[in-house]
Amino acid sequence: MSSVFAVTWDYRCPFARNAHEHILTGLAAGADWDVRYLAFSLGQVHVEEGEPDVWDRWEEDSGLLALQAGVVVRDEFPERFPEVHRALFAVRHDEARHLNDREVVARTLTEHGVAADKVFERIESGTAIATVRAEHEEFAKSHSVWGVPTFVAGDQAVFVRLMDRAPAGADPAVSVRAVERVVDMLTGWPELNEFKHTSIPR
Repeated sequence: MSSVFAVTWDYRCPFARNAHEHILTGLAAGADWDVRYLAFSLGQVHVEEGEPDVWDRWEEDSGLLALQAGVVVRDEFPERFPEVHRALFAVRHDEARHLNDREVVARTLTEHGVAADKVFERIESGTAIATVRAEHEEFAKSHSVWGVPTFVAGDQAVFVRLMDRAPAGADPAVSVRAVERVVDMLTGWPELNEFKHTSIPR
């Protein structure tokens, strides 16, 4: 039986990049996973009490333009999503470019076969930010999600930090093993609440 789980993301988080690279690598190699990618805004998490939500001023946020673009590609150009998803993480973490730069996002979309004008139509209409907000608020409420990457399966959710990447061309066996360990612990060992190394040996 396939493993069914969801994973949150915000392109600003390096640990989200690591987890999602492993997922993309495993799926490309034929892993039997049914994955739902969940948009989640780190900007909204850090809104102080009394301040307006980022949904109403998303242009000021450093990550929501790219996150909206990712959601549109996921929903309307799903065959292009794996490449675009990797590329938008790379914009931030490999190329040190700004995720809220319209030209940067548009170029990334175009380079991976997605019509940027179509994506920006959805962003400008407000439908993309509405989707991001709905997913963020749904899982913040239902599973107490507060960060990325959070793996969700059934009524269980766990925040995970995988320390290693899985760039294009990486050994898929490593990625499959990493993701399946996470999901197995999430679904099979809910009694474990926290397991964290006290230091990083590097």
